[in-house]
Amino acid sequence: MLNGRIVRGVAEKIGAVLWYSDLHGYTQISDNSPPEQIIPLLNDYAEVVVSAVHGHGGDVLKLVGDGTLAIFPADNREAACLGALAAAVQVREGVVELNKKRATAGLPTTQLYLALHVGDVFYGNIGSKDRLDFTIIGPAVNEVSRILALSRSVEQDVLLSASFANALSSATRGRLVSVGRYALRGVAQPQELFIPEPEFEIP
Repeated sequence: MLNGRIVRGVAEKIGAVLWYSDLHGYTQISDNSPPEQIIPLLNDYAEVVVSAVHGHGGDVLKLVGDGTLAIFPADNREAACLGALAAAVQVREGVVELNKKRATAGLPTTQLYLALHVGDVFYGNIGSKDRLDFTIIGPAVNEVSRILALSRSVEQDVLLSASFANALSSATRGRLVSVGRYALRGVAQPQELFIPEPEFEIP
């Protein structure tokens, strides 16, 4: 940015795996916990998510309250999907350990919702001359946010889009379970969604 190579309005179209996660019941937790506990809570869970995403080749773009938006660049789409799944497994295990520590200390605990999707996005700087935001935009971003919102109503902590499932090898895809087709707000066609099998492991 300082060298002028990244400027406002310049964006690159890329294929990516999109990760969007947030915390179960965050509003209720924030309403019922002392204010001084909220930022440490967000930091604790963000550390689990960010370290997992970065450790498996992803890039965290935004921390918005309790939410995390990240991408895994998809030059090799299947490899990026497997990296996102590996990060999801690490987050699930990390949250279990974190919750043990927080419960022992008498602090509130929670779980994560996660949506994974694949699509083309525009990646670049958006904003005014005084405030730029390096982010992604495009229909795929809207879709992954709608899938995340559905995770609450279908009571699944991880939801995968059909495009994500189709990017996997047939052997790996065969270990996913369809939970049906759902209308996503603002999306023309209903989308089939998947969850990993209970004993799912990364190949």
